[in-house]
Amino acid sequence: MALCRNAKGPLSRMLTTRSGVSYGQRYSTAATAIPIYQSADDKTAFRYAFGVLSRRFSSQTPPAAAVQMTLIKQLRERTSAPIKDVKASLVQCNWDIEAAQTDLRKRGKVLAMKKAGRIATEGLLALAQNEGKAAVIELNCETDFVARNEIFQYLALTLAKQALLVENASQLVSGVHPVGLESLEELKLNLEHPKISGDTTVQNAITEVAAMMGENVRLRRGFVMSAPSPGVLSSYLHTSPQPGLGRIVGLLSLEIEDGNSPLDTVQRVGSELAVHLVAAKPLFLTKEGVSSDALESEREILKSQAESTGKSQMTIEKMVEGRLRKYYEEVVLMEQKFVMNDTMNVKTLLSNLSKEVGSPVKIDNFFRMEVGEGIQREEASSADEPVAEAA
Repeated sequence: MALCRNAKGPLSRMLTTRSGVSYGQRYSTAATAIPIYQSADDKTAFRYAFGVLSRRFSSQTPPAAAVQMTLIKQLRERTSAPIKDVKASLVQCNWDIEAAQTDLRKRGKVLAMKKAGRIATEGLLALAQNEGKAAVIELNCETDFVARNEIFQYLALTLAKQALLVENASQLVSGVHPVGLESLEELKLNLEHPKISGDTTVQNAITEVAAMMGENVRLRRGFVMSAPSPGVLSSYLHTSPQPGLGRIVGLLSLEIEDGNSPLDTVQRVGSELAVHLVAAKPLFLTKEGVSSDALESEREILKSQAESTGKSQMTIEKMVEGRLRKYYEEVVLMEQKFVMNDTMNVKTLLSNLSKEVGSPVKIDNFFRMEVGEGIQREEASSADEPVAEAA
């Protein structure tokens, strides 16, 4: 008790001392107050009080390494953010996991905006389909690692379903129609994933996932195909991590003259043709559909190759026409050899199908898309823009 009474005076005066102010005879007027002990009791009392203060401030020191690792793991599981960002936010917030989670979201959105100009050539195609319509969107990221992430995949599937619900006057007509990305990005959607949930817009959801992944995430394009009536839609996704996702999609619509024909048989052949689209990469449906520019370009290439042989002009013309027939077999769907039975072409396959179902069947439209195709050309064409230079 005596010790505590002796400590009150010196200690209270020490704690209230400010720089450059002198209280009585016991403290100097230096920039930092330094206690001047008058007796051994004063010195002992100071040491006791300093020990109490040290124990009080020690509660704000970082937790043990094992506890830190547990908090990092928990926050990483909550947010899927990169480990270095998780740790930085926990340190910034004195290892308060709730505050760190809020800080991560704020920090991540800023970084996502900065990374928006970086080239994203990886990603996934997502397909949503009902009886009369199918929607395909391409969601890009920078690495295949992010494309395998469950949150990224959930977002891609959600966006495809949202694109399928968008009503557009042009989509009422059978064919392939682009999705208006600006309109899609402004739409509201309800996310129901444990790590990203709640009502938000499509654009905000993309930014949120980009913040979590630490990469540029970009909704690049989307298309909708409407089925003819009567008719069916058939699709195939290649390199598919789960239903509705893949890196290459083949999609086509088959029109049937008689609506009472067995659709299951038509659907089966349609599914095989969708696989054919992915493997054979056709550019045109029929020979008549080949664009004049494409045909003229190919003719010039073939003519140049034939002239290098030094043969007569008549022979060169025959060589060019023969090679053009080969060109049609490579790029025209109806002329291609069917990949599942190369003894016949697609035209013959459809003829056989029509006989089997008792009604003419024809391909109304087809569509093939691959992740990242054309992105390098896009970037090259805009290389003079600041964002492309920064990428």
